[in-house]
Amino acid sequence: MLKITTHNDPGQISFELEGRLTGAWVEEFKTCWQQAAAANKQVVVRLKEVMFVDEAGKKLLIDMHNQGATLAAEGCMMKAIIEEIIRGEGQ
Repeated sequence: MLKITTHNDPGQISFELEGRLTGAWVEEFKTCWQQAAAANKQVVVRLKEVMFVDEAGKKLLIDMHNQGATLAAEGCMMKAIIEEIIRGEGQ
């Protein structure tokens, strides 16, 4: 299960994720991101209470970061994943 909360502000769309970024939920979130990108707004992703990210989820986060999305996280594990992506080690 993945809960995606969207905050649509002028010039920016932020997504707060809670749950597991895995399986079919990766595709669902990818669709949300692509719609935001099509609106030509800055994208911010907050892994608020994410418990697990599978390889497909990690690849999506890498793609988002590479295309200019800002990534943030709570919790040690998710912060470590984000730091790895930002440093380019997860690619």
